[in-house]
Amino acid sequence: MKIVIIQINHLYLLNFGELLPIYNQTLKDLLPLSLSSTPAVSIRKENKMWVATCMLMHYLESFTDSLVVTEEDEKPIGIIGGKEVIVNIFENPSSDFFDKTTVEQVMDKNLIILSEKIKLYELFEKWKQNKRAFSIIPNKLGGYSAISGRKLLEIGTNCITDMTISELPKKEIITFNRTDTMKDIISLMLQNNTRRLVLKNTNMFISDRLIIQTIAQKFDISKKIKFLDHRIAESFNLEEAKKISKDINLAEISKIMSVMMHPCIIFRDQIITPWDICAALQSDRIEFLG
Repeated sequence: MKIVIIQINHLYLLNFGELLPIYNQTLKDLLPLSLSSTPAVSIRKENKMWVATCMLMHYLESFTDSLVVTEEDEKPIGIIGGKEVIVNIFENPSSDFFDKTTVEQVMDKNLIILSEKIKLYELFEKWKQNKRAFSIIPNKLGGYSAISGRKLLEIGTNCITDMTISELPKKEIITFNRTDTMKDIISLMLQNNTRRLVLKNTNMFISDRLIIQTIAQKFDISKKIKFLDHRIAESFNLEEAKKISKDINLAEISKIMSVMMHPCIIFRDQIITPWDICAALQSDRIEFLG
């Protein structure tokens, strides 16, 4: 047993609870009050891709990472997110993709349906296999709730650790130029398996959500428009990653990201996203007060 000193409003309390590695705890234990608080957003399999694109424009990142594809009886059968849209735009950059292609034709069938008893390390292993930080879990209303990288930031916010962001594995920051076209951008995303690219020598970035939003808002997807030929400088408003100069604790960085509309941090020469927090939570140095 460990004695933990907790500061609450300048008072120090002794807690005789057991500090346990976070990765070996169940989702129910780690998120007892909010496990089912994020509803899964669904779309019917027969809907055309223009419907999915408009929905993703509103929900991607800021609310949920993907849409759950359902059949007529509301049974979930797949998933569709930013990746499915940009991959297919790259292969078929025409209005036909939006007007004639159904959600069922491009969805990812590897939808993970969880139990509340799944342990954190088991969840992350599933996500690594799927290369997507998204699952759903049955809720008490008879529907499903979403579990995403954003949801796990809640766990990071409440963890106990001395790990700082400088200790997170460093990833190469993939950059682009203002003269690049949408084709260049999507090609870089697919080659590097990333949803975000940083504008060279800045903290501005472009994401799959921004590509989808721009296509839906600025282009008439019912017309024969060559989406891939448009230069970024001509058509896109970029998003800003928050710059952090201090080497802060993992719990602190999780708290900062949890309230960001589009969580993305730049610290020195590295970029940090919710996926990096999810990976860090697998460490023995990160504990849970149970």
